Amino acid sequence: MNNFLKIQNLSVKVENKKIINDLNLDIKKGEVHAIMGPNGSGKSTLSNVLAGKSGYTIIEGSVDFCGEDLISLEPNERANKGIFLAFQYPVEIPGVTNINFIKTALDSNRKFRGLDPIKPGDFLKLVKEKSEILGIPEDRLKRQLNVGFSGGEKKRNEALQLMILNPLLAILDETDSGLDVDAFKIVADTINSTRSNDNSLLVITHYQRLLERIKPDIVHIFIDGSIVESGGPELAAEIENNGFERFANA
Repeated sequence: MNNFLKIQNLSVKVENKKIINDLNLDIKKGEVHAIMGPNGSGKSTLSNVLAGKSGYTIIEGSVDFCGEDLISLEPNERANKGIFLAFQYPVEIPGVTNINFIKTALDSNRKFRGLDPIKPGDFLKLVKEKSEILGIPEDRLKRQLNVGFSGGEKKRNEALQLMILNPLLAILDETDSGLDVDAFKIVADTINSTRSNDNSLLVITHYQRLLERIKPDIVHIFIDGSIVESGGPELAAEIENNGFERFANA
C-alpha cells in the first residue's frame, strides 16, 4: 500500500475556535514532507490531532493511515501501528526513568506485532549503540524522563526514541528548536539516518537550515489551518528570504 497518510477535508476546533480548516494532505510511502508556517497557523494542532491528543474536536473530514481510520484509534493504538510524535516541548515525567520508558514503549510495540519482549542484554546493547551516536551519556539514561533536561537534551532524547522505535510515520514538531549548532547537526543527521523506502516523515519547522540537511520531497506552506501552496525546497528558501507575507495575502 503506497498511501501512508491521507487527510481529506479535515477541520478541527479547540473549544470554540476553528484551528484546522478543510485540510488535505497525502503522504506516500518513503516520502518526506515538510510543513512551514507562521506561529499560530495550526501546525502543532495538526501533529497533536494525528497523535491522538485529547482536547481537539474533529468537525469534519477523515484521516486514513495504512488503510485504517486513524481518528477512531486510541493514542496507544496509533503508536503501536507506527505513528511517532516528537513534541515541540517534550514533557517531563517524574518517577519514570528514561531507559525504562524507552523499553516499555519498544516492548509494547513488539507485543502488538506478535514478538517477544526484547532481551535485556540486546536492549542495553541497542540503547548504548544509539546513545553514542547522539552523544547521550549513560548516566542520563538512568535519570527521570526529561526531568531537569535542557531543551537540547530533550530533543536528543526524542531522537533516541525515534531511532529505537523505528516508526512507520514520524511526525517531528519543531525538533530543531532549542538546539545549539553541534546538537542540531547530530539530531538532523539522526533523522536522516531513519529515512527509508518503508517509512515516511512529516517535518514541522520554521527554519530552512533543517530542510537543507533533511532535504524533503515536498514543502507545504501552512496558513490559518490550511495548506495554501506546495512545492519543492525552493519554497523553504523563499520563506527564509521573504517570510510568509506573500502566502498570507494570497
